[in-house]
Amino acid sequence: MEPDSDNIRNLNDLNGILKISFKDDIIDSLINNNELDILVQKNAIKPIVKFLRNDSNSLFTQLIDIFAVDYPEKQKRFQIIYRLLSMTHNQRLLVRVDLSDGESIESISEIFSNSNWFEREVWDMYGVLFSGHPDLRRILTDYGFEGHPQRKDFPLTGYLELRYDETEKRVVYDKVKLDQQFRNFDFLSPWEGAEHAHNQVTLPGDEKASNDG
Repeated sequence: MEPDSDNIRNLNDLNGILKISFKDDIIDSLINNNELDILVQKNAIKPIVKFLRNDSNSLFTQLIDIFAVDYPEKQKRFQIIYRLLSMTHNQRLLVRVDLSDGESIESISEIFSNSNWFEREVWDMYGVLFSGHPDLRRILTDYGFEGHPQRKDFPLTGYLELRYDETEKRVVYDKVKLDQQFRNFDFLSPWEGAEHAHNQVTLPGDEKASNDG
C-alpha cells in the first residue's frame, strides 16, 4: 500500500496525543500500511477505546472486529486485537493487548454493542474471559462442547465422535466403537476395515506367506 503523507502525519499526531494521555498504558506503537498499531496494558483497554471513539482527534466510531492469536511459546500467549475505523478522518487503527493463559480482560460492550458477539467468539475459540460481559456463552460451537478449538494445544484426535441427532435436535457426543489403540487402519479398504480387506484381496507383504503355504 502506498503511504499517504497526510494520513501518516495525522496518525503521528494521534499517536502523540495517546502517549501524552495514556503515557503509562501505551507499551508500543507503530504506523504500518497507513494504520496506527498500538500495544496497550490490559487494564487500559476500556478507557483507551472510549477515548478513541469520543475524542475529536480520533472519532473511531466503528468497531470492525475483535480477534485473537495464540502464541503458545510466549509467556503471554494470547494477543487480543481490536480493529477500529474512523469514517470522519478516514483512518484505521489496531489496538492490541497481550494476555497470559487464564487472564481476563474487560468487556467493551458498553462502548461498542457489536463487541458482544466478537467477544463471545474469542471466548468460544480461545477461552479468553471478558469480565463484565452481559452474556458470555458459546456462539460457534454447541453448548456441550468441551475445550476451545482455536487454541494451539487443542487435541486433533480423541475417543468421541460428534454428530447431529435428528431425534433430539441437537449435537451429541458418542464414544467410538473401538479404542484408538486397537483400531485397524487399512488403506485398501477404508470403508470395510482390515479384516474385510484381508478376506477379499491379497495385502502388500502377504504374497510370500501365501507362496510358503
